[in-house]
Amino acid sequence: MPVNECPYNSNDALENNEDMELLFETLASVKDKNGNPAIITANNIVANPDFEKIKASGYQQYFYEPFTATYQRYPHHDRVMQLYKEGIEKKLLMPQFHGREHVNVVRWLKMLQEGDKSTLLAFEQSMFSIHAERKPAVVNELMDALDGDTEEELKTKAAIVTEGLDLFNNIWGFPSKSFIAPCYIWQTALEPVLAKNSVQYLQGMVIQLEPVATPGYQYKRRYHYQGQKNKLGQHYLVRNAFFEPTTNPQFDWVDDCLHRIEVAFRWKKPAIISTHRLNFMGGLRPENRAQNLALFAKLLKAITQRWPQTEFMSSDQLGDLINQKK
Repeated sequence: MPVNECPYNSNDALENNEDMELLFETLASVKDKNGNPAIITANNIVANPDFEKIKASGYQQYFYEPFTATYQRYPHHDRVMQLYKEGIEKKLLMPQFHGREHVNVVRWLKMLQEGDKSTLLAFEQSMFSIHAERKPAVVNELMDALDGDTEEELKTKAAIVTEGLDLFNNIWGFPSKSFIAPCYIWQTALEPVLAKNSVQYLQGMVIQLEPVATPGYQYKRRYHYQGQKNKLGQHYLVRNAFFEPTTNPQFDWVDDCLHRIEVAFRWKKPAIISTHRLNFMGGLRPENRAQNLALFAKLLKAITQRWPQTEFMSSDQLGDLINQKK
C-alpha cells in the first residue's frame, strides 16, 4: 500500500507531550491587541475504535473507547490531558466537538465482515483509514462518519452524535458550543439534535455535503455564508483561510493565508483559519513539526504586524460575538 503517498499516514499521530508544549510556545509567541495569545479551536474526536472488542465479536459489533484511554497505551503521552487543561487556562486552545469517532462505522464493519483484504490488514495494525488502492467503497478512506446510504442508516447518526456530545461533556466538564462534521458531511436533520445538546454554532466550509439515502456517495450541496443563521438560531462559521503545509510543502501557505485574511478583513468578515493536527505533529517525523511550527510562527507574527487591531478567539467565542452583534 502506498501509504508514503499520504501525508496523514506519513506524519499524523496522536499528539504527545512535546507536540503540545512546542505548539503552546508558538501560540504564546504573539499577542493580540487585548494581550491574548493566538488560540486554536481543538476540534475533538472523543473516541477511538476498540479494536480488540470488535475483533472478539467477529466484526459483528462496534465498540469504542474514550480518546483519553487511547493515550494510556502510547509512550510520551502521560501529560497530554494536563497540558490540555493548562492550554485552556492560558487561552491557547479550546476543545470543541468534532464527532464521536472519525470512521463510518457501518461501512467499516461491512468491509471487515466481507473480508476486504486491505481493510483487514489495516485492522491488524489498529488502523481503519489507509491509503489503499482506490475503489468506490473508500472514497473518503472511511473517514466520513456521518455519511450513509439508507434512511435507516442515517437515522442512527443522531444517537452517535448525542453519545459523542455526552462524552465530550464528561471529559472536558463543559458542553461544546460548536460542531464540525467529519469531512464536512452531515444531514441538516442532525441540526435539531445538536441544538438540543447545546450546540449553537456549525463550523464548516462554504459547501455542506448532505447525504442522500442512495448508495454511491450522493449528496445535496448546501451553501453557507459567514454568520448565516438557520431556523433553530444556530450560526454557520465558514473557514476562509488555510494553513496546511504538510499536505503540500512546495506551496507558500503563509503568503496565501495572509492574502485570504486580507480579503476577509476588507469585507469586514472574521478570518477563520483552517488547519489540521498533522501540521504540528512530530511523533513520526520531528522535522515535520519543526518546519511547520516555524512557518506558523511566521504567519502569526505577520498577522499581528500587518493588522495590529487583530483579536484572537476560538470558534465558540466568535459565535458568541456574532450572536451578540445580531
